[in-house]
Amino acid sequence: MVTFSHTDQGTGAPAWDAAGLGAAPELPLDAAELAGMRFVVLAAHPDDETLGAGGLMASLAALGAQVEVVLCTAGEGSHPDSPTTTPDQLAQARLTEFAEALTALGLKDCWTFLGLPDRGLQAHTEAIATAVRESVQRLPGAPDRLAIVAPYRSDGHGDHDALGAVGAEVARQDGHALLEYPIWFWHWAVPHGGDWRQWVRFHLDEPARTAKKLAMAEHATQVQPLSPLPGDETLLDGKFLEHFSRGYEVFAWTPAQDASRRPHSSHDAEAVFDAVHNGAADPWNYAGSWYERRKRALTLAALPAESYGRGLEVGCSIGALTAALADRCRDLLAVDASGAAVRRARHLLAGRPGVQVEQRVLPGSWPDGSFDLVVVSEVGYYLSPDELAQLWDRIEASVHPGGALLLCHWRHPIAGWELDGDTVHALARQRLGWRSAGLYQERDFVVEGLAAPDRWDRA
Repeated sequence: MVTFSHTDQGTGAPAWDAAGLGAAPELPLDAAELAGMRFVVLAAHPDDETLGAGGLMASLAALGAQVEVVLCTAGEGSHPDSPTTTPDQLAQARLTEFAEALTALGLKDCWTFLGLPDRGLQAHTEAIATAVRESVQRLPGAPDRLAIVAPYRSDGHGDHDALGAVGAEVARQDGHALLEYPIWFWHWAVPHGGDWRQWVRFHLDEPARTAKKLAMAEHATQVQPLSPLPGDETLLDGKFLEHFSRGYEVFAWTPAQDASRRPHSSHDAEAVFDAVHNGAADPWNYAGSWYERRKRALTLAALPAESYGRGLEVGCSIGALTAALADRCRDLLAVDASGAAVRRARHLLAGRPGVQVEQRVLPGSWPDGSFDLVVVSEVGYYLSPDELAQLWDRIEASVHPGGALLLCHWRHPIAGWELDGDTVHALARQRLGWRSAGLYQERDFVVEGLAAPDRWDRA
């Protein structure tokens, strides 16, 4: 566990801002999606919920989403050396502050108090899990339309870490989405390294920012001194609060995963996408959709070189992107697991020199030879994690030194499949360790280039 004190100088908000925190991608859920979901927010102590997710909670309340907050402790241990206030008195004061803060966020009476001991949550994880599931049951609906909002599992505070781990495990087992909010992480961590660059931000409009500010002011025992005496000092000073006064909040985001509906291999995908392509000539409206045409143009613009010798497109569907890639590659092999898709692509690309279209189920049926460019577009999340790891291994073994891997994926949850686009990209970076050749991301999709080590990198 990380060892730190709130009195440490810590990492200030400007350092995170300078490192690019404000450029984090947005949470890939729009207002309509949020309004139709249910949320169980977990807080270890009064004020955790406001610091980490107060703006989100105010926004959800304004949208009419169902929200229930589970408060684990009264936070009676925040001032252990106070000469003026006993733990029981502090507990009562902080519970009153918590109720007023939730009222300011538009969630009056939408909470449950577990009465567990401050700094003792690690010993009560089973009771917490039971309470979380009871809250979920009070908000009936599909499991994948509910999100658990919990402290970040590696926040560095024992109670936060324990509660975050429970929330994450319940979400994983029961098929819920998960939003983890960091608090003390911003104080003790440093911007270089870590997973924070994969996190998302949630924009706060002016009413949400105002509600959060009012809610935070209700936590007077934490943002003001209990008295002028030693032991009663302010716990959360202005420098620390700067981390939580931005126009957005930051979360580690894990989409819902429904284990009962997951295909387990690329062979499942073969049958699924044969049915998709047999059902429509252009199942994703590649030709007519401005979204698809714009995404295709951005994907092509992300290619770092003007032209390539031999290219491989993994998951070509009916060949819309293939036709454009053919202009950038001397030779291009396009493959798809669906025989129906391959027939359509061959018809579209008939007569194009240097282009081959083959039915292959990757990564198992990997083509011979090596490549200067591999494109994996909108296909990575249709593989299991093991298959995806094999795909990266195949790519690593077959891309020429200095060659390119181009990835493009939808960033929203993919119903019935285990992975999502952000996870696919993160796993590629982790498995390959290649340097970045460019990154573009917005709410709906992410385009990313990775460069294989050349002979200078390997030296």
